[in-house]
Amino acid sequence: MATLLSYEICAGAGGQALGISKAGFSHGGLVDNDASACATLSMSRPTWNVINCGLECLGLTESPKIDLLAGGLPCPPFSKAGKQLGKLDERDLFPEAIRLIRESNPKAIMIENVRGLLDQRFRDYRIHILGELAQLGFIGEFKLYNAANFGVPQHRLRTILVAMKPEYWINFSWPEPKTTCRKTVGRLLYDLMTANGWLGASEWRQKANGIAPTIVGGSKKHGGPDLGPTRARKSWANLGVDGLGIANEPPERSFSGLPRLTPRMIARIQSFDDTWQFFGGKTAQCRQIGNAFPPPLAQAIAKQIHQALTI
Repeated sequence: MATLLSYEICAGAGGQALGISKAGFSHGGLVDNDASACATLSMSRPTWNVINCGLECLGLTESPKIDLLAGGLPCPPFSKAGKQLGKLDERDLFPEAIRLIRESNPKAIMIENVRGLLDQRFRDYRIHILGELAQLGFIGEFKLYNAANFGVPQHRLRTILVAMKPEYWINFSWPEPKTTCRKTVGRLLYDLMTANGWLGASEWRQKANGIAPTIVGGSKKHGGPDLGPTRARKSWANLGVDGLGIANEPPERSFSGLPRLTPRMIARIQSFDDTWQFFGGKTAQCRQIGNAFPPPLAQAIAKQIHQALTI
């Protein structure tokens, strides 16, 4: 399989980068304005070219020829939790992304965001984005996926924008959801829950017999780490998990009650490899993990892009 060059903006903790790498791309650069996320990328993949800066400080006019420009742009402008201000939100980075696309002129684009971007209220903005890309010579489409249909043990709806130059777009097809069984939270985390000899782990595994609700990362204005708002916490409680906070360690041998998840457990639900290291304290780690794009879904889409570019 031919290796193609990708460049990723708003790379975060590397979920999308991992998937893209597994799909056959090498990384020309990974950019994020969060120092903790950049430290995570550098710790986990020391050979990657990690750049800590905001997009407004980035220029790609002198970059090597890029096959794929990818990114997970900030979600708050389109998230209900962020008041859905769209293009009026100062955190909307679609204009910066389009500028970088203009400068780098890649063959393909892959941008991930929240489900809310597909709401009717953003219809005109989506048309505007596709129009801007069309002026740059791209054909593209927005599509909604649930990461759970690609082996991720979590309900996670994500909006994906893929666009390509016409000669490659004709070769592209969106990946089909998988039909294979998914691990329950209990089966997935049982070995981690038993790490300190918890006697109640087997009973807990039986109760945690479904997949997880959406993992959330929160914003920098958010307080301590937890598993989301009241509605999400109820879903976690049904799985036998206390969503009010995050644990430093797995339950002790004599623990009773609902256990809390550790950052490593949450990372596994997001489908990160256990070897992936996250920099910072619990709050920083959980923000990075919760905002990540699950690698299996990123890989499935990037694989289709790779195929379209190399046929």
